Amino acid sequence: MDERETAPSAERNKGPILDVVRRALPARGLVLEIGSGSGQHVAHFAAALPLLEFQPSELDTARQASIRAWTRGLRNVKPAIELDVMRHPWPIDAADAIICINVIHISPWAATLALMQGAAAILPAGGVLVTYGPYRRDGRHTAPSNEEFDASLRSRNSEWGVRDMEEVEAAANRAGLRLEDAVPMPANNFTLILRR
Repeated sequence: MDERETAPSAERNKGPILDVVRRALPARGLVLEIGSGSGQHVAHFAAALPLLEFQPSELDTARQASIRAWTRGLRNVKPAIELDVMRHPWPIDAADAIICINVIHISPWAATLALMQGAAAILPAGGVLVTYGPYRRDGRHTAPSNEEFDASLRSRNSEWGVRDMEEVEAAANRAGLRLEDAVPMPANNFTLILRR
């Protein structure tokens, strides 16, 4: 039985995200993925970047079977760990880079604050945190579809929602991370490159 879950959005965005992370990540080292979900992203990145070692993580341990299935045969992917960004210290002491895709808007704002604090605690000087998802700019949605998505998220959980990029940047700054680039992506999303 194939245990791989397939998220259509992950299939669509894994290539464009790889194009950005390829230039943001170090040539070698350990990359922690926070919120690995189905495992599609980490499998795609690990296959394309064989000199890097990847550590997937997922709060929902039931999804680890899918992560294992997607990454089977990839020698540069460690077994997935359970990681809750809001529980410090994290179960990993150090990483050279962190990738966090489609998490900030589907979690409470406190999780974003904890993500920034945790990333700053385990990244070396010059280490990078890469986030991906929809963002507002200066308090305004960048597209009608994002406004509709935001309303849908908030109807499911009042603590979720599309975040203001400037507020995310301010939270990162307070933790000791600086926004290096905000890369526009397909489907009205952005990839943020935050450097320690």
